[in-house]
Parts: sequence; C-alpha cells; structure tokens
Amino acid sequence: MKIGFIGLGNMGAPMAANLVKAGHEVTGFDTAGVSVAGVIPAASAAEAATGADVVITMLPNGAILRAVAGEIIPAMTPGAGLVDCSTVDVTSARSVAEAAEKAGLLPVDAPVSGGVGGAAAGTLTFMAGGSAAAFEKARPLFEIMGQKAVHCGDAGAGQAAKICNNMILGVTMIATCEAFALADKLGLDRQKMFDVVSTSSGYSWTMNAYCPAPGVGPKSPADNDYKPGFAADLMLKDLRLSQQAAESADADTPMGQLAAELYRRFVEDEDGAGRDFSAMLPRFEKRGRA
Repeated sequence: MKIGFIGLGNMGAPMAANLVKAGHEVTGFDTAGVSVAGVIPAASAAEAATGADVVITMLPNGAILRAVAGEIIPAMTPGAGLVDCSTVDVTSARSVAEAAEKAGLLPVDAPVSGGVGGAAAGTLTFMAGGSAAAFEKARPLFEIMGQKAVHCGDAGAGQAAKICNNMILGVTMIATCEAFALADKLGLDRQKMFDVVSTSSGYSWTMNAYCPAPGVGPKSPADNDYKPGFAADLMLKDLRLSQQAAESADADTPMGQLAAELYRRFVEDEDGAGRDFSAMLPRFEKRGRA
C-alpha cells in the first residue's frame, strides 16, 4: 500500500518503520522534522496524505487531531482509509470520523496498548472503532504493527476501550505500589510478597508483568531507574480522558477519579514528570499515613 503517516514521535516512528520493513511505501510528516529510515519525508500533513491508500495519524491530543484532520481529509482520495492511533477524547474521535465519512473515507479510531517497546517490536494491541469495511481496510496494517486488533464497535469505541483499559491500569498500579510500600513497613520481603501475590488472588498485569519493585519479577522500568516505558505524564492524560468520558456519560468512577488526582499530584506537584508510571512505588515508600 501507499501509506501516509502523520506524527513520527516515540510511538509513530517505530510503527512507520515496521510498515517500511514490510514493503509498504510510507510518506511521513511530523512538525518536529523527524526523519525515519525508509520513510519518504513530506513538507506537510496534506502532502503526506495525498494519493495514499491509508493515512495513519499518531498525535498528542484531540485538538491537534481535529486540526490535522481538517488539513488531510480534503487532500485524501475517496475510499482511502483514515486510521487514527492517537489516544484522544471520544468526542474528537467521533467528530473526525463523521467528517471523514462525509468525504467518502473509511475512518477507524484505533488507539494502541503496548508502549514504545511494543511499537518497536510490532506487538501492539489495537482497539478499533469504525465500520466493518473500515476495519478490514486497516487490518493488514494492524497485523504488521501489532499482534492483536479488536474491532470494538462503531466510531469512538476504540477510544472508549482504551480509556477504560487504562483506568484499570492506573488504579491497579497505585494499589500494587501501595501494597509493596506497606509490605516494606511490615517487614515482609519484597520477593516473598511477589512470590505469593503473583500466584494468588492479587495477580495482576502490574504485579506479574510490570512489577514496580526493582529486582523483583520480570525486567521492567523499575530495573532501569524508572526510565519510562509508559510515562506517568501519559497515564495522567489517559486518566483525565477517562474522567472526562465518565462526566459526559454520567458514570460513577470514584477509583478512577482518585487515581487521576494521585497521578496529577505525582506529575505536577512532585517528581513524577518524565518518569515511568510505576515510579509511584518510591513515592509511597517515602510517605507516612496522612
């Protein structure tokens, strides 16, 4: 396929590189002027989108997505796919999808899970919202960039799945970090705690696959001084999106709301900015009961 790729940041660059490796012709654009081996540089987003079979976007937020969509949709060929892999608010995703459909395009909102490592390895999970035809258009590219793609429903369903998933992730990481800090103060060895919890009812992804305690469990950012695999800043963004969605849907999400506030404090008032979201553990280690 001829692919336009807009947004060549930490996630977009390796995703685009994997498409090139698979033999696709990829034209890319990023406002930072990033260059990716094998990706043909474009002078603008509209230029990258012109004549493409599929355009993929990976952008920071809904406002930027709407602005970019306004540039690229008029430049795109009817019947082309527009695949947005950004994590944005559901309203923006649906608005862009509506505009794309009116222009005769096949839009899919397809946020990802798996982080920078998954983007580089081609093992991302895509949560897709859009028509069946739009999903089928994008599916071959999902299979290159990831290991799983789930068609979650109509426009916006991919974003809904992503923010619900990451609300669980944020809440669970906080609970895991709290439990390790409590275990320390009770004199329980961290390895012994891991051995019990990882095979008991406290089993979770944050404990078993991404343990926040250095030297315990599989290798994780905790073993690399909490350099981010998934930054606390991004977790805060996703938790805020979850609460924005909860507000609009009149959903009671007290744990999600509390997690959003804790990550806000961690990122904005403490030392969490630029650290992995599992760096909540040293935060709790240093604190006594309020």
